[in-house]
Amino acid sequence: MSAMIPSLTLAFAICALLPALAQVPAVDSRVSDVRHTNYHFQMTEYPTLAAWEARKAQLTRQVLSAAGLLPMPERTPLHPRIFGRIEQPEYSVEKVLLETWPGFYLGGNLYRPKGRAGKLPAIVNPHGHWSYGRLEQSPNYSGQALAGTLARQGYVVFAYDMLGYNDTGQTPHTWSGAREQLWSFTPLGLQLWNSIRVVDFLLSLTEVDPEHIGATGASGGGTQTFLLTAVDSRVKYAAPVNMVSAIMQGGCGCENTPGLRIGTNNMELAAMMAPRPMLLVAATGDWTKNVPREEFPSIRKIYALYGKPDNVEAQQFNYGHNYNQDSREAVYRFFAKQMLGVSDTSKFAEKNPHVEGLKDMLALHGRALPENALTFEKLFASWREASARQVAAISDPQTLRDNLRLALAAEWPTKVASEIKGEAIVLSRASASDRVTGLWFAGKGAPALVVDPAGAAAARKNARVEELLRAKRPVLLIDAFHAVRTQTGGHFTTFNPTDDACRVQDILTALAWLRSSSSAAPELIGLDKAAIWATFAAAVAPVELKLGAGLGPFKGTDEEFVSSFFVPGIQRAGGLDVARKLIANRK
Repeated sequence: MSAMIPSLTLAFAICALLPALAQVPAVDSRVSDVRHTNYHFQMTEYPTLAAWEARKAQLTRQVLSAAGLLPMPERTPLHPRIFGRIEQPEYSVEKVLLETWPGFYLGGNLYRPKGRAGKLPAIVNPHGHWSYGRLEQSPNYSGQALAGTLARQGYVVFAYDMLGYNDTGQTPHTWSGAREQLWSFTPLGLQLWNSIRVVDFLLSLTEVDPEHIGATGASGGGTQTFLLTAVDSRVKYAAPVNMVSAIMQGGCGCENTPGLRIGTNNMELAAMMAPRPMLLVAATGDWTKNVPREEFPSIRKIYALYGKPDNVEAQQFNYGHNYNQDSREAVYRFFAKQMLGVSDTSKFAEKNPHVEGLKDMLALHGRALPENALTFEKLFASWREASARQVAAISDPQTLRDNLRLALAAEWPTKVASEIKGEAIVLSRASASDRVTGLWFAGKGAPALVVDPAGAAAARKNARVEELLRAKRPVLLIDAFHAVRTQTGGHFTTFNPTDDACRVQDILTALAWLRSSSSAAPELIGLDKAAIWATFAAAVAPVELKLGAGLGPFKGTDEEFVSSFFVPGIQRAGGLDVARKLIANRK
């Protein structure tokens, strides 16, 4: 334990008299500023490249954590099944099944150009929410026109399914079970994993140039495109179509998962592509209507930090939501310039694209899945087992702490503002404009933080608190988060921490305030149900402290987490076992 300062009473008194590091807001932003998919987001300004690179590193881990891919799962053999080759004059197309996870199969079509020498560029092509998915044929979207034209122009293209579409039916398209969320087993995460494995597949083809991998998709496929480029640097070129927006972040469960956009948005996630070349395609008739005036200039500022503002481009067309011929041809020209090095791209257009019959393109038409194909429940069980093995293999406490902190969406604040009036105290993170109310009793010795689930007034009546006050120790009692938030706009936990995660944050904020005024390790006491909150706060706190929190019957099962401490991703990060390990390692 660090040496005691001469007078903690004097230190706390001085702290109370100092100007607040930031003004304590009148209303908690977690209540007044609830984020959702249709919220109008603003892009954060980054003054230097170093500031952005630090933020980008944080975002990479946040995306992977939210997707259940932290740490990255084992890349097991894909066992590609490639068959049913169809010959066209300038390209061929084949049916493909990839085993992206043991017992889970992704369907798609592989397009290969003919008569091309040397290594070839390749395109990853996820589709959006059209009825026939990758095989949609309509004025607003034609997957075969897109992939076939790109193949004619010299690219190897893999067009593949969203979950629940065409050949990829071992799971529904979306699901939202609380138990699955504890393990970060979600549609977004599995689709992102599929996209990463698609890159693996393309790189396994001898004709593919690993330095020239591109990605394009529209709508939900646009979301998949920029999330893939955010976490996979092997993709060097990207064209997300009609999806990067400040005013709509994605309406489907496959585009949203708990924790993904807490403190961020699609503009910032798309900007993680920088400085690699990217084209933003927008439409005047959907949520990308402001791209030329808002999203594009904001993202271009990030590219400018690298000295490459012209590496990002934008084109907008007067249509509703689409990936129609005009939008596709803009993408052809962009890829031709960036990937093929063509200066005059005017000839890169669609010319009577051929459309095959559905039965000739479906990998499972007249064919069964391999015998080892898993049901949804068995796939979820496999995910849980693999996750538990991965976490058990991590020996570094800091990695475990960081992963748990990401699941909790928690931070150790660098600055905590305070207002003290008599015994009443309000704390606030300078970076978050939140409020933590409570009662404060100055004293001498090691400070104590006591958390009662019923609040500070209830804690004041506790016998342990009376004992601390009689000993004249500094005592802080807080009202850990208990406000009622309006959950409008959809996908609440994608943008906002759960109430239980907010309670952990409030404890961390209070601990940080105590540590800012005392060199003595604080004592953290969680009463009744608050013992769970205190345990996880103690696990992720980066400082020495003494924990007094008996968990009673809580054993950390899925059912207990759902009913008593609901934090998506908490089991994927190791749950109660990791929390206890981190606390024990600090002793």
